Amino acid sequence: MHLEPVHIIWFRHDLRVTDNKALFYACQDKQAQVHAIFTVTPEQWQAHDMALSRQALIHDALLELSQSLAKLNIPLTILLSDTYSNAASSVAEYCQQHHATALFFNYEYELNERHRDNRVIELLENKVTIYAYHDNVFIAPGNVVTQQGEMYKVFTPFKNAFLRLFFSQDNTSLSRPDIRTHQHPVESLSAPLFPIKKENKLDYLTTEKDALLRLKQFCYETVSHYAKWRDIPSIEGTSQLSPYLAVGLISVRQCFNRLYHTEPHFVENSTSGEFVWFNELIWREFYQHLIVANPYLCQYRAFQSWTENIKWDNNEDNFTAWTQGLTGYPIIDAAMRQLNQTGWMHNRLRMLTASFLVKDLLIDWRWGERYFMTKLLDGEFSANNGGWQWAASTGTDAVPYFRIFNPTTQGKKFDPEGEFIRQWLPELINVPARYIHTPHEWTMKTNSYIDYPLPIVDHAKARVNAIEAYEKAKNQ
Repeated sequence: MHLEPVHIIWFRHDLRVTDNKALFYACQDKQAQVHAIFTVTPEQWQAHDMALSRQALIHDALLELSQSLAKLNIPLTILLSDTYSNAASSVAEYCQQHHATALFFNYEYELNERHRDNRVIELLENKVTIYAYHDNVFIAPGNVVTQQGEMYKVFTPFKNAFLRLFFSQDNTSLSRPDIRTHQHPVESLSAPLFPIKKENKLDYLTTEKDALLRLKQFCYETVSHYAKWRDIPSIEGTSQLSPYLAVGLISVRQCFNRLYHTEPHFVENSTSGEFVWFNELIWREFYQHLIVANPYLCQYRAFQSWTENIKWDNNEDNFTAWTQGLTGYPIIDAAMRQLNQTGWMHNRLRMLTASFLVKDLLIDWRWGERYFMTKLLDGEFSANNGGWQWAASTGTDAVPYFRIFNPTTQGKKFDPEGEFIRQWLPELINVPARYIHTPHEWTMKTNSYIDYPLPIVDHAKARVNAIEAYEKAKNQ
């Protein structure tokens, strides 16, 4: 008979030991034995289009996490299940086998994840006490609402309500748990933890320490320039912290605290680089709150129901050209090749490539959303879905359907000399800056040859077609 409490901490996308609510509270009882688990669900991951690069990042981050936990004398066990349904059973069985008195975890907000967690709660009812925490957001979903108690449909009023609430609460980080639960030293795990294929070289370092260092470096060296630099893909003007946030090597609170520590008065200046970056974290928050308020978004449904009437062209050859970076529009193609080769894409370019697929090629936004998830190292469902629905004018507070980015003028605006384009499209290396966005003009004038496709669509005609398709759908 086990007399001492046994606490199980179930890690998910929170692979760190500092500022982790579930871990912190699991370790508060000094008498408790603490065990850690992580569920690997390859079939479910595949069904959710999880990128191989992201699976590799999770794998490597887990190895590091097991070392950090071993220093706290907490063993980490990997539970291999095919699906979330099986994972729920595995977690319940593990808790019962180890005579757990309590299970601790941090909420995930996607629909399938919530069903999985509810199943675990059912299986352990009256057997194990369950403690769940809102760790992946600043404010728990359902709290930033209108006076009628409804979720905001527009970002700016959400942001204003969020800021009022945010600065009325304590947002300091939780410390690393100070605990020695097991009397005997615990060994860390060794690779491989589960089968993975590394689709591309993982450029991201995979430790919590690396993530915190990158955050510190960004806040001290780059964030003050963020408002000016963030739209220029040829320079490192963004934080590139999104993969770390996606797997939980850092928390949003750590981001805020480092930012506040660097510039305590940033909130007073909404045009400062610091505030503009914080605003991006609020967008991330907005999209997470949105999928809780509207779970149907997790079922590939549009927020604006009338847009389900759009007659998409869905030309498979055009879709393939887009995925391979062979559309004949250099800024689009360079962005897609960056995604394919690195698992990451610059935020401005995510907007441009999404707009091009949906409005120039008239291809269903869901094709693009799913393709991005299969490639993105930082693929979080809520942010990816929110971004795609914004670009496709199907979402909440989305860009108006008649506002359509011109890929050529956008390229000239954000990569005027073509530095980014040449980095990813070596076949255009010799094209002068004046023609880098319309390289075939240069070949015609100089009788040169480049191994690069002609544009697969005429933007001016495509724009007219897209507006017509949206207007027909709206008037049905």
